[in-house]
Amino acid sequence: MIIRAISFTFLFSVFTVSGFCQSPSAPDMRIAFLADVHLQDIYGKFSDNDYKGVLNPETGKYTLARTMGSQLRSTRIFNENYFAFRTALEDIAEKDIKLVALPGDYTDDGQPIHIRGLRRILKAYEDEYHIRFFITTGNHDPVGPFLQDAEKTDFLGKDGKNQVITSRKRDTDRGELPPVVTRDIAKSGYREIMEALKNFGFSPRPDDYYWATPFSAYTPKNYSYKKALEASALKNRMYDIIPGFPVPDASYLVEPVEGLWLLALDGDVHIPKDKTTAPPVPENYGGAGIGYRNVLSHKQHLVDWVKKIAAQAKERGKTLIAFSHFPMIDFNDDASPLLKQLIGKKKWQLERVPPEEVAETFAKAGLRIHVGGHMHINDTGTRKYKDGNWLVNIQTPSPAAYMPGYKILTIHRDNHIEVETMPLREVADFQNLFPLYEQEFQYLHKHQLREWDKSILNTLSFHDFTLSHLKELVRLRFINDWPGHFRDSVLHFNGRDFLMQTIGTTGQSVKELDKRLKQADLKMEDFETWKGQDLLLDFYKIRNADKLAFPDIPATRIKQYEFLATQYKDLPENNKLQSRLKLFFECLDRFMHGAPADHFTIDPHSGTLTELK
Repeated sequence: MIIRAISFTFLFSVFTVSGFCQSPSAPDMRIAFLADVHLQDIYGKFSDNDYKGVLNPETGKYTLARTMGSQLRSTRIFNENYFAFRTALEDIAEKDIKLVALPGDYTDDGQPIHIRGLRRILKAYEDEYHIRFFITTGNHDPVGPFLQDAEKTDFLGKDGKNQVITSRKRDTDRGELPPVVTRDIAKSGYREIMEALKNFGFSPRPDDYYWATPFSAYTPKNYSYKKALEASALKNRMYDIIPGFPVPDASYLVEPVEGLWLLALDGDVHIPKDKTTAPPVPENYGGAGIGYRNVLSHKQHLVDWVKKIAAQAKERGKTLIAFSHFPMIDFNDDASPLLKQLIGKKKWQLERVPPEEVAETFAKAGLRIHVGGHMHINDTGTRKYKDGNWLVNIQTPSPAAYMPGYKILTIHRDNHIEVETMPLREVADFQNLFPLYEQEFQYLHKHQLREWDKSILNTLSFHDFTLSHLKELVRLRFINDWPGHFRDSVLHFNGRDFLMQTIGTTGQSVKELDKRLKQADLKMEDFETWKGQDLLLDFYKIRNADKLAFPDIPATRIKQYEFLATQYKDLPENNKLQSRLKLFFECLDRFMHGAPADHFTIDPHSGTLTELK
């Protein structure tokens, strides 16, 4: 007889609604979702090179860290998320949650050193706290279907200099320090990742109630561990991305506790660039960052499988929860069409917004709850259709960006699903690398190279650290996404200037505007207390964190933004600036009033969301 790894079981009745079927007598079920960890094992060791990194004068540890300058220009933090990841796992263990899903991008770029580090950390928490971890693929792991050479030019080296670490020796050396050569910095493919992390969902365990892939031929009726183990072999999980180009699909379904089906979808689609090149050439495959748009065109078997699994879940009374790396619904509170008009189709990562066909396709296939990552934001998207189908897409924030955190899904006895966002405001040891950044800053200053705002080294909480990261990211990178004339005007304006743009051309007088302000309990002079650069930063805060950003913005200013959105809503488009400001404030208004994204419940019958305090 098989002894199950998790001590509690779940009893289910024969009655089902939309794939949910938990008995009123069953205990609540909790699953934590921890997306986009982007783990860089800063204390890892190379297997084929003695290089240890740089010695931290404060901790006495050798550290494989990236420069502060590089991470302030990236949408993710490279180093401090090591500590944030550990803090999140400690929090999950303290809450006695036994099921944890990682929806992709759990490493920096699928490098062997970071994969080993991830495996070591997960194994430690599994052994001590009996937590089961379930992993799916992201566009950073794997970066491509097959192992490929790679390098990073922005590691922090001796005396604050840049250190190149590469997987193959180069003919010429760049930088002041000799490059470090190690195979451990190469980008692993499916084979390497699925083998190293096989115990975290990619392969079945003897105590699983059920485990399957899109290609397995058995059903729950004739299931056996032996059949599942054979189906998990990489050779049995291949499909042609285009004729003659076989690549793996790492998707799987697992029933770790009786009655719960976790559906891990591999949304990676790596399309060959040159059809005349031999299939195994790693560099010939494009990245998967665009997500489900390419699933519909190149991975139809995945849709067919989801339809099959959803039908089986309903028939057998299983609670089906899907997770994958990529979102299935517009993650900009349905403001993406407006953003395209405002800044263009190729900015703001708008190419990653899934077309409406994605949500409709998977809803029609029977999927109801999907948890995604990829965008490092806190958001919820919903879709309901006339045929009764519906889909809720839950976007999980990343520990590597503002607002850092993770999600907990609780399946209650009445089958309502409660979703709660857990911000990581305090993280132990996140300041450990500050002495190394100090060396970097001094080196940049001495040689008059590109510096960054040193005030980030004065932050006292991880929350404030990620907020400072976002502020510098906006200043150093995101500011360039905005059209020149619009950007210059916004940066030149203060709040009152935005207000005054709404009078005159509409026939509204200053007196009438002042009357409206009084009705809203606002004063015109208070708008002068903030500038356009504050507005831009708040725009990104709210888009990233939803209402969790509100405590980081003065409450009066939130009211002022809502007032401005109302003012601009009826504004005629008399000139290009006013037209863009109208779009801007409509986007901001949608960010502030989107679907609940902090703490809410999902009705299993209708998909209706109810916000909780």
